Amino acid sequence: MDVKQFRVSRNAGRAPRAPRDVMIHPDGVQQKGDGDWGLVEALRRRDATAAECLVATFGDRAYRLAIAITGNRQDAEEVVQDAFWNVVRKIDTFRAESSLRSWIYRITANAAYQNRRSSAHRRNEITLDEVLPQFHEDGHHADRITDWSTKLDDPAMRTELRGVLSSAVSELPPHYRAAIVLRDVEGLSMAEVADALGITVGTAKTRTHRARLLLRKRLSTFMTRSSEG
Repeated sequence: MDVKQFRVSRNAGRAPRAPRDVMIHPDGVQQKGDGDWGLVEALRRRDATAAECLVATFGDRAYRLAIAITGNRQDAEEVVQDAFWNVVRKIDTFRAESSLRSWIYRITANAAYQNRRSSAHRRNEITLDEVLPQFHEDGHHADRITDWSTKLDDPAMRTELRGVLSSAVSELPPHYRAAIVLRDVEGLSMAEVADALGITVGTAKTRTHRARLLLRKRLSTFMTRSSEG
């Protein structure tokens, strides 16, 4: 079984899935319907279709995290292939301390950060000054507050907003992009985000919150300018 023969494709067909029946994980706990543990056992047995199943099950999710960190499609594809090779190679070290999903995310994130360290560096933090509203000395908002909720009914405006949001996400520092993708796109809990990225829950919450605030600020700036135009 050679995972490197599989190209990660966001449009890949479905591969055979591991059986979803009663599984026994390494700590002896019985888990019903846990397809992830079926995949773990298939990888450990070096089943012929296990690597293909791994890509079909986690390829898209790992790619979204990789591109969130690297910001580059080619780098992201290389990161995911390297990450999945490490998953296959290290599968015997996987234990039940976290979910298979979180373990794969952690390996992918580490590979993506390693990829970035070998290329040009960009900023890594979002300061509070960037995301908090500005106030005058009298306590009033320095920026004019505009209610643009009614404009969301316009399909053209929604299309523009999606473009602005995508651009704003790409400008986030990689640590923050990773957190918000795992939380708001993949739907992980804060505890799972922290586990996947190897950070504390408090740090995961801070990064997600600041990323959301910055995205909201970018959208608000765009809508204000649209109103004035």
